[in-house]
Amino acid sequence: MYFETDAGDGFREPGFSKERRLEPQITIGLLTGADGFPLMVSAFEGNRAETRTMLPVIEAFMAAHDLPDVTVVADAGMVSEANQKAIEAAGLSFILGARIPHEPYVVKRWRREHPGQDIGDGQVFIQPWPAGPNGGRRDQVIYYQYKADRARRTLRGIDEQVAKAEKAIAGQIPVKRNRFIQLSGGTRTVNRELEAKARALAGLKGYATNLRACPDGTPVTAEFVTGAYHQLFQIEKSFRMAKSDLQARPVYHRTRDSIEAHLTIVLAALAVSRWIEHRTGWSIRKFVKTARRYRTIQIQAGDHVITAADPLPDDLREALNKISSTRRGAH
Repeated sequence: MYFETDAGDGFREPGFSKERRLEPQITIGLLTGADGFPLMVSAFEGNRAETRTMLPVIEAFMAAHDLPDVTVVADAGMVSEANQKAIEAAGLSFILGARIPHEPYVVKRWRREHPGQDIGDGQVFIQPWPAGPNGGRRDQVIYYQYKADRARRTLRGIDEQVAKAEKAIAGQIPVKRNRFIQLSGGTRTVNRELEAKARALAGLKGYATNLRACPDGTPVTAEFVTGAYHQLFQIEKSFRMAKSDLQARPVYHRTRDSIEAHLTIVLAALAVSRWIEHRTGWSIRKFVKTARRYRTIQIQAGDHVITAADPLPDDLREALNKISSTRRGAH
């Protein structure tokens, strides 16, 4: 079960990068399945933090469908420490993106045991985190995955920031916000300790879970956990569709009833759109743009009714056949 929000902060702040209107904002929470198919949408007051909107939506969905447990999948930005504790207190399973403030012990140990050797692309380090006797939580496991491409992009960014820091300290460019510039007693230097730490973490991403078993009863594996987490792109796609193609922002509504009615229509349209995409393999934008050009009209000529229609291209006809031949009850 995946969750995404579009949050406001109570009121829109004016500025060059913001709209100038000072209007009340709301927070919209979208709950989807692993394939991005929408399950539930909720609206909250704009001054409620994102991390305090997830659990009420999930609990309402579980109650409506009489579910004993769900697996919450969310990135690290959506889950504060307090929110994670609340998820655990509710007895829910989760797969969460884990922040990595320091080089993990299991990675340090591997590097000590393999001096001068590069970590393999896709290599996973497993860090068990057993529950204490009074912790009130399940046993957890954190999987640290290393990806060479991720490391390459991160190291390139570090090189660029360090080079700018060195030029700023040398007086060649203006001093701007740069995390590698260290100020001590009025003297600016490059923070080499922070640079070394950032380079040691390049390429690593953490995934924390308290799952006891996969949905099919098999043991939990790193491949299952990372694969489930990477499905977040499906909900991000659904959220982008809702905001852009379906214009989900209820900008002309003021009362809760009208806002929720608007969002319900958007949720239904999003469900139809994702279903069409699943059946045809087309994006909803391509499908609408292609199909809207073709019309069927009826012309009354005396007592006769003549039906006229533009001939459909083969690709559109095939897409429509896939839709019309679908068994009912797919979702």
